[in-house]
Amino acid sequence: MAAMEIEFKFCIPADRLKAVEAALKRGAVVRTRLQARYFDTADQRLAADGMVLRLRKEGRRWVQTVKATGDNALHRLEHNVDLGTAAAAPQIDPQRHQGTPVGDRLSKLLAEGGGAPLVERQSTDIVRLTRDVRVNGPGGAVVEMALDIGKVVAHAGTPEQRESPVCELELELKRGDVQGLVSLARRWSQQHGLWFSTVSKAERGARLLAAQETVEAAKAEAPRFATQHPDGRAVQQAVVASCLAQMLPNASEIAAGSTDEEQIHQLRIGIRRLRTALRELPGLGQFDTAEWEPPLVDAFRALGALRDCEQVVKLAQPRLREAGAPDFDPLAGGDTAASTLSPGDIVRAPAFQSVLVSLIGFTAAEPAEAAPATVATDDGPAAPSAPAPINANAVRRLLRKRLQRLHKQVRRDGERFESLDTESQHRVRKRLKRLRYLAEFVAPLFEKEDGSAVARYLKALRPAQDALGEFNDEAVALALYREAVERDARAWFAVGWFTARHAAGAKTCHKALAKIEDAPRFWKKN
Repeated sequence: MAAMEIEFKFCIPADRLKAVEAALKRGAVVRTRLQARYFDTADQRLAADGMVLRLRKEGRRWVQTVKATGDNALHRLEHNVDLGTAAAAPQIDPQRHQGTPVGDRLSKLLAEGGGAPLVERQSTDIVRLTRDVRVNGPGGAVVEMALDIGKVVAHAGTPEQRESPVCELELELKRGDVQGLVSLARRWSQQHGLWFSTVSKAERGARLLAAQETVEAAKAEAPRFATQHPDGRAVQQAVVASCLAQMLPNASEIAAGSTDEEQIHQLRIGIRRLRTALRELPGLGQFDTAEWEPPLVDAFRALGALRDCEQVVKLAQPRLREAGAPDFDPLAGGDTAASTLSPGDIVRAPAFQSVLVSLIGFTAAEPAEAAPATVATDDGPAAPSAPAPINANAVRRLLRKRLQRLHKQVRRDGERFESLDTESQHRVRKRLKRLRYLAEFVAPLFEKEDGSAVARYLKALRPAQDALGEFNDEAVALALYREAVERDARAWFAVGWFTARHAAGAKTCHKALAKIEDAPRFWKKN
C-alpha cells in the first residue's frame, strides 16, 4: 500500500501519561505490540536522506515499510508491504517497494551508494494503543490516535547497548479534511501539555548509535515553490513551510530539554522570519495573524530575555578589558527573578505549541478553490473560507511593491539615522531585517528573470546589517552597564566607554545605510 502520510507526533510529559491513556481509553482501543528492526547502509545513506526502512512485527504479522520526508512538516511518503505471519523474521528486501514514489527514491539512493549491503542499525519494542476518532465538522475527518510506550535499542546484546524511552502520541489523518486533524491535535496538546516532536524512532536510534547528546541547530532555508509562477496562497504556504523547517527541529530539541545556545538562537531567527512573512505577505491571502502573532512574540521575547544580555556581555567584556576596564560582571547581583522560565518551559507553553500546530496545518491545507465553504474551529462556529487566491502576475506586482516600499523606508531611515532616538534606531535594524528576509523568501521567484541579481542585492545589505548589529549590541550593553552603576561604581568605566563610541557608531550606520541606494534591485523590471 502506497500513501502520503499526514500526521502529528507529540511527546508526553511523564506526569501526564496516565491522563492521556485514560482519555484515549474513553473510546474503543486496540492494543498491539510492535517489534521493529531498522536497516541502513554502513555509511547511513538512508538516514542522511531522511529515509527509514524497517521490518516490523505487528502482533503476529510482519510488515516491511519504507518512509521518507515529504514536502512539509506534516507529509511523509510511505509504502507498506504485508509479509504475512511467518514464524521467523523475513529477510529485508528493498525490491518490495519498487514501482512506488518512495520505493523508486529508495532504489535510486541505494544505487548511488554502489549497492552497499543493508545492515540492522537499531530496534524498537513498543506497546501501541490505537483508537479512531471522528472529528465533527465539514470534511468528516477521521484520525487514528496511537499511544506508543516502549524503548529504542542500539547495539542490542553487546556491552555497548544503549536504550532510549519512548512515550509519544501520534495523530494520523486517515481520511477527510486536514483541519480536522489540526483541531484535534490542538485540543489534545493544550489539555495534556504535549509538545510537537520532529524526532522519529529511527533518529532516536541513530543518536544512540552515535552516542549523540546534542544535534546541530537547524538553520534557515529558502522556500520551495512547486512552480515558477505560484499563486498567492502557494507563496504563503511555501514561505511559512520554510520558516517551520527552521523552527520545528530547534523547538523540538529545546522542548525536550536542550539548552543549546545555537538552537535557541536559530529558533528566534525562525520566529523573526515567520513574523516578517505574516507582516509582509498578508495581501496574498488570509493569515490568522490575530491568533498567531501574540504567542510568537511572547516566545521570541522570553527566549531573548534569557539569551541577549549574556551574549552582549560575552562580546563586550574582552573589549572593555583590552581598554583597561576594571574586572566587573554587570549581570552579578542583578534581578535574577526577571525570568524563572527555562527555554523548555517557554517552548512547551500551550499557546506556543498551539500556534505551531495551526501553522503546520496552514501549510498542508488544500488550495482555496478546492476548500469547503466553511472550516470548523476548535472553540467557535464555522468561519468563512479564504477568498480565491491571487494569481501569479498579481503576486509579482504585490511583491515588487512591498520590496520597493521597504527599500525606500530603509534608505530614508539611513539619511536621518544619526538624529533618531534609540528606539527609532532599533526599529531601523528590524526593518532592514524584514527587507532581507522578504528578499530571501521571494528570491526563487525572481532568479530566472535576473540571474544573480538577488545574491548581489543581499550582499549589498550585509555591511548595513553588520553595522546596525554592532551598534545595537553596544546600545544594549550601554543600558545594561547603566543599570549596574547603582550596584557597583566600576560600571562607570563601561558607561563612559560605550557613550564615547555612540556617535561614531551612528555615523558608521548612516554611511552603510546610504550605500543601499546603489544596491541592484532585482525586482525592478528592465
